[in-house]
Amino acid sequence: MQQGETGNSWSGLGHQGTAIMTKSPAAQSWPGMGNGVKESTARVREDAEAILPSPVSSKSDHRQVLSSLLSGALAGALAKTAVAPLDRTKIIFQVSSKRFSAKEAFRLLYFTYLNEGFFSLWRGNSATMVRVVPYAAIQFSAHEEYKRVLGRYYGFRGEALPPWPRLLAGALAGTTAASLTYPLDLVRARMAVTPKEMYSNIFHVFIRISREEGLKTLYHGFTPTVLGVIPYAGLSFFTYETLKSLHREYSGRPQPYPFERMIFGACAGLIGQSASYPLDVVRRRMQTAGVTGHPHASIVGTLQAIVREEGAVRGLYKGLSMNWLKGPIAVGISFTTFDLMQILLRHLQS
Repeated sequence: MQQGETGNSWSGLGHQGTAIMTKSPAAQSWPGMGNGVKESTARVREDAEAILPSPVSSKSDHRQVLSSLLSGALAGALAKTAVAPLDRTKIIFQVSSKRFSAKEAFRLLYFTYLNEGFFSLWRGNSATMVRVVPYAAIQFSAHEEYKRVLGRYYGFRGEALPPWPRLLAGALAGTTAASLTYPLDLVRARMAVTPKEMYSNIFHVFIRISREEGLKTLYHGFTPTVLGVIPYAGLSFFTYETLKSLHREYSGRPQPYPFERMIFGACAGLIGQSASYPLDVVRRRMQTAGVTGHPHASIVGTLQAIVREEGAVRGLYKGLSMNWLKGPIAVGISFTTFDLMQILLRHLQS
């Protein structure tokens, strides 16, 4: 507050009259106080700007989320469509008591083609797309968000996360996606193992399950799914991100070539699926119990039944060799498509 301003304000009060007025502490003009107030106000403004996201930053964040959702959806759709016949064959063996072998698997594929036609190899793929598109979109987008959150928490903004947060980001992304899309996964499994006459379309599956088995059946097998997703998604994202980081470090190139991304993704899929496969078998058996003649049971009960009837290795790892063929292909396509789409969208935005 300047000296002249003080005089003017006091003169107005002086004309009123009689009492001798004294300055309140708040109104006192101490030397250097004006500068202190200005500096304090500036500091508060800076703190607020640091805490509150600016419109430009918020708009950029929304754009990043939409970009991740779109890239993830396309990545999941391409990957699952490419391996749909192998995936259907694997599910049929998982939910039955037949002994798995590569010869038997390809014989099943061949007879399915002869008896039901070429496109029957993709039976249930429409339900797969209904599940996979939102699942992959949510998983990839959630992974990007978890990476940003954990990066800020650990102080690695803009850099590769250290190993444990990298593993955690993948596990959380997979759990988030599985929790939001699980009923669609159950519907896909039902359509894959039943004849056309039983379920005509996706909606028919939902209606019949709700009417005949109850709504809670739509989440039957959810617990082994989440228990399997945690190591699968965690190890897949961890392996892929680690291989990209090592490539950047030793090659000197900021981005790997597409075929290198495919190899990194294939390694990620191989490790992730091998670690979580027994729980995948249990999940499929629980999901299809209502239509395959197996009784509805808990995780432990289902595990015991599989081991008792088929043995620990043969039962719990049935179809794993098929997974080693299709898994790396699917995950490689998925990660590569996501990364290339992200690069393309960033290029178009800039």
